[in-house]
Amino acid sequence: MYLLILAQILLSSLLAVHSCPALCACTNGNSGLAELRLVQCSDPGISAVPINVPADTVKLRLEKTSISRVPRAAFFNLSELRFLWLTYNSITSIHPSSFVNLKTLRELRLDGNLLTSFPWEGLRDMPRLQTLGLHNNRLSSLPAHASLFLPNITYLDLSSNRLTILPAELLDLWFPVPGQQEGPVQRRILGLHDNPWLCDCQISMVMSLSMSLGSPVVLMDQLLICSRSLGQPGMLLTQAELSRCMRPSVQPAATRVISPLGSNVILRCDATGYPTPTLTWIKTSAYSDCCQEDILQNSDQLPMNLESFMQESPRVGVRWSIISLNGLSYKDAGEYRCQARNMAGISEAPIKLKVVGVTRLSRLPKRKFQKTPPKSSSVKYRKPNKTATTTNILSLKENQILQNITPLSKSQTDPNLTSKLFLIDRRHRMNLPRAKKKTQTSIKSAREPQENSTTALLTQRLV
Repeated sequence: MYLLILAQILLSSLLAVHSCPALCACTNGNSGLAELRLVQCSDPGISAVPINVPADTVKLRLEKTSISRVPRAAFFNLSELRFLWLTYNSITSIHPSSFVNLKTLRELRLDGNLLTSFPWEGLRDMPRLQTLGLHNNRLSSLPAHASLFLPNITYLDLSSNRLTILPAELLDLWFPVPGQQEGPVQRRILGLHDNPWLCDCQISMVMSLSMSLGSPVVLMDQLLICSRSLGQPGMLLTQAELSRCMRPSVQPAATRVISPLGSNVILRCDATGYPTPTLTWIKTSAYSDCCQEDILQNSDQLPMNLESFMQESPRVGVRWSIISLNGLSYKDAGEYRCQARNMAGISEAPIKLKVVGVTRLSRLPKRKFQKTPPKSSSVKYRKPNKTATTTNILSLKENQILQNITPLSKSQTDPNLTSKLFLIDRRHRMNLPRAKKKTQTSIKSAREPQENSTTALLTQRLV
């Protein structure tokens, strides 16, 4: 593709940088500041878009020729083109990339051709386009996505086609709800006459709103014809009895939702009305709590339009929408509003979401209690206590000392015996643990007879 475009540019630059294409007339106009090049080709013998149009052309008119298709990048080298008229030819198809590099184009007219569809996405290549003429073609429908590429169009002529209905997205673009549009309202001129409209609430509201004071839309011709209204084709819209208009009604799946922290939740609402309403989600407020202060950090940005939602329309007049919130945090808590709107009015319903607790409670592992063994007559071996073992060793040493002491008479009394026994008794008391009173008591009770006998023996010797 790029090689073809490059070859076309080189060829056009070599053949005619300032020359005029065959069967065409080239003139210079004066805009007051500079001369503008105008090229007009209206010979029936022309069957393709000329490739040698001068690069400084400002206005190009290809009229009443035999051109049947507009190829890819047909005007790539005309970067200064402002007006492009392709009127009253035999064009049946236009490539979506036909208007590449037309950054300064302001007016595109395709009146009087044989178009059954138009590449609306191609309007992205013409960011300054304001006038689009599609009068007298064979368009039978307008896709909903066309509204994405028409914000800058102030003059749109769709008259004398085969249109029957208008998508709700276009009505939202042309008649924005007060408070929803950004910046000043842009006024538009629409040509909708000479189409076989299905006269219902949509086209009726377009006509009534266009006639109101300060309307953002002006119709070229207000005499719209109903082709299939009450079985009477050809009836004027003003004479038809329209009773299908219905303001939207919103019904949420739940008005209060309580969900734990970290979980996933889906909010849903259903709406009915005619024309089929469009649904939007708005977060209007946040909940405040004494222990959850972090949820107020984004409260200054409310109300806030939410974009990550899905909606479907199973049949005419009915639409549902859901919004999915994954991994809930405290800042997700608050009030959400599901808003439905159509040409007949606006309706909304609130849904309050509260986030509580934690996702999963952490449980401590259960303690394994050892079962008490049954009592038996046999005594099992137990590991001796270190303190008790040390105490028993000291007791054995004391008994050996006491056994080696022979009874003495008063004259044979050893003066060092009293100090030795005092040191043994003191050492024994220092090794006893304070925390284990039971062990100390049992040891004390076992030593009492020995201490009593030792004391008696000492008394006898010291007397």
